[in-house]
Amino acid sequence: MPKNDTHTESRDETDTLTTHDDPCSLIVWNDEVNTFEWVIETLMEVCGHSHEQAEQCSYIIHFQGKYSVKQGSYDELKPQCDAITERGINATVEVMA
Repeated sequence: MPKNDTHTESRDETDTLTTHDDPCSLIVWNDEVNTFEWVIETLMEVCGHSHEQAEQCSYIIHFQGKYSVKQGSYDELKPQCDAITERGINATVEVMA
């Protein structure tokens, strides 16, 4: 199939969108400051986790040092990451390998 300018432009737009929407993880890091209750409450309010899910995440964070509490696009996770860090809990958004 011969390439034309329209096909090339469409391809470039698709490549840009795919790169922008790379799957990411919202990572919450362990510390010696925040209580289990505070982390659980935060995960429920910010990420929409059930109490049981938030509690399980908090134990994994405690014992493993960090845990991916949610997956999605960077644009979805960045505001949640900011909300978590504003509560004094360390969190980052990382591109999934």
